[in-house]
Amino acid sequence: MKLKQWIGVFAAALTACQTITYANQKVDVPSTKPQTKDEQLAKVEFIAPDELKTKIAKNEAVTVVDLRGPSVYAQSDKTIQGAIHTKVRRVVYRLNKVPRDSEVITYCACPADQAAIIAARSLLANGFKRVRVLKGGWNAWLQADGQLSPRPR
Repeated sequence: MKLKQWIGVFAAALTACQTITYANQKVDVPSTKPQTKDEQLAKVEFIAPDELKTKIAKNEAVTVVDLRGPSVYAQSDKTIQGAIHTKVRRVVYRLNKVPRDSEVITYCACPADQAAIIAARSLLANGFKRVRVLKGGWNAWLQADGQLSPRPR
């Protein structure tokens, strides 16, 4: 009777090992589906803080979108001159009256401009033609002594 029990335990352990091994295997399936708009628009262009400073100084038509998070935005009493503050998920809705061919610059306070890049991709996917991300975001703008205005209350 003991031998049958050991065989049962051994069979159960072997089955468990095989299941775990099978579950952790990677299947390499070639992708045949077409790329989505987001995948096609993976690369976004950047603008240097000095170039944006020049555009604002010359009063060129540019829409600046502030995508800083609510807590970072609330802690600051300034924003880039003329910027519109919004959440990333609402950026397309917030800019629904902005012409699709106008220049739009997005910025955030993220370490690698993540929120600004996501918003730029979203705008590009929704028909905006000239969207760029402020390289270095809010911190780079402050270092460049860019034009600031009081944050709307």
